[in-house]
Amino acid sequence: MNLAQALVSARTSGVERLDAQLMLAHLLGQPRSWLVAHDEVALSAVQSTQYAQWLERRRAGEPLAYLLGQTEFCGLVLQVAPQVLIPRPETELLVEWALEVLHARSTSITEPSVVDLGCGSGAIALAVRHRCPAALVTAVDASTPALDITRRNACALGLPITLAPGDWWAAVAGQRFHLALSNPPYVAPGDPHLAALRHEPHGALVAAEHGLSDLHRLIDGAPRALLPGGWLLLEHGHDQGPAVRQRLQQAGFSGVETRCDLAGLARCTGARIG
Repeated sequence: MNLAQALVSARTSGVERLDAQLMLAHLLGQPRSWLVAHDEVALSAVQSTQYAQWLERRRAGEPLAYLLGQTEFCGLVLQVAPQVLIPRPETELLVEWALEVLHARSTSITEPSVVDLGCGSGAIALAVRHRCPAALVTAVDASTPALDITRRNACALGLPITLAPGDWWAAVAGQRFHLALSNPPYVAPGDPHLAALRHEPHGALVAAEHGLSDLHRLIDGAPRALLPGGWLLLEHGHDQGPAVRQRLQQAGFSGVETRCDLAGLARCTGARIG
């Protein structure tokens, strides 16, 4: 089977052409643009078998990132697996806000301490470390497989960070930070969107109290873990901004603000303490 035939096979399988091209480019170790001029190149027997398996799994709804074992986030290529969420483009808003905070304090703080709570693949922690090399970044997760994936990504990218196993703030008890970030579980149990996310880890998506329980725990524990003037930035659901802002104010934060993603949906809320 050559590349032209492989793309026809994808179409008859109901798999989008772009997904098929990305699979083939990954199999051959070539950029997608290369495929256009080389559609007569034949796949080996091993490659054909792998491609057929990927088509079937993709047709069944498995995310492309899990099939290929990688995805891109903030310009970094990250390893991913079903044990961690696939980083979303909207989460880049959290990183950009974090960099804005760090830049504003760069004249007074030479080595800002940053913690990413619930790091998953390490996407947020590593993106901040990449864009702000002076930052001392700690990545927290209660999942051993997630921390293993973060460790592999950090090594592959040459971005040293500290890994801390444990549950939210308990993993860094006694430490204090200039900036804390988190994209915690915030989907309510029974939310209809979960059907489309069935291949991703349920525990990294769903939280009790209408999706707010982990957000509340992060907010309530933050004042003891942040240095004076420290910031907490949180990703949340599009309709959770009011509840998150109220909880931050109750916890003693000031400058509470919610920002929208490129789709115009309320996506991140942040505030500073002290």
